Amino acid sequence: MKSKTEYLTFNIPARMDFLNITPDVEQIVRDSGVQEGLCLVNAMHITASVFINDDEPGLHHDYKKWLEDLAPFDASPQRYHHNRTGEDNADAHMKRQIMGREVVVAITAGKLDFGPWEQIFYGEFDGRRAKRVLVKVIGE
Repeated sequence: MKSKTEYLTFNIPARMDFLNITPDVEQIVRDSGVQEGLCLVNAMHITASVFINDDEPGLHHDYKKWLEDLAPFDASPQRYHHNRTGEDNADAHMKRQIMGREVVVAITAGKLDFGPWEQIFYGEFDGRRAKRVLVKVIGE
């Protein structure tokens, strides 16, 4: 069995944004030489996410509004107990929980085996600093 591990680093200037990382992951799969297997893509920070969805700007806008409605940014310690520790990112932890930690995509004939319109996204909820994403490819 073959395996390949790489780390992608992102520094998103906005507090919350989404970045299509599909081309980066596809390149890692090609470099791995795996023809049949699995690709894990994992956000390695508890205020960031990796998810699969459509690369459509209106949908991304809707996600941001929906997430902000569910867990609004509020740096004060009154709304979120977590912010009583001196942090200001309790909302980012909750947004990550909703959007998910990782995705696993099948590799078939050396390519990511997506459904129609599927793309891999990095979701940032407490940006303005470097964060890593693990990409692990395993298979034959």
